[in-house]
Amino acid sequence: MSTQLLEFNPSNPPSTAEGAASTWMARGACAQSDPNTFFPHDGVGVEVAKAICADCRVTSPCLEYALTHRIEHGVWGGCSERQRRRILRDRRAAARSTGLVAVAA
Repeated sequence: MSTQLLEFNPSNPPSTAEGAASTWMARGACAQSDPNTFFPHDGVGVEVAKAICADCRVTSPCLEYALTHRIEHGVWGGCSERQRRRILRDRRAAARSTGLVAVAA
């Protein structure tokens, strides 16, 4: 298994959505943490992960990435799996009430 180093160069921004995601991912508070921290098996672990996210400056793009890609597991953008499901449900309900059609909802 190979490891890829993600590097951000402001003079040459990424051209793909995946490349754009790698720029904020590299700046996240989680970048220097054990990835297993963000995929806990209990409520205490969720709180530990959320505490790391609380000091992060890229929680918004992180959360939107998880919502857009329908990532079901782990803590993303400071939100648990349950919180992300609730956000998606609320967005679908808001889209229906305003007459907008939710894409891939």
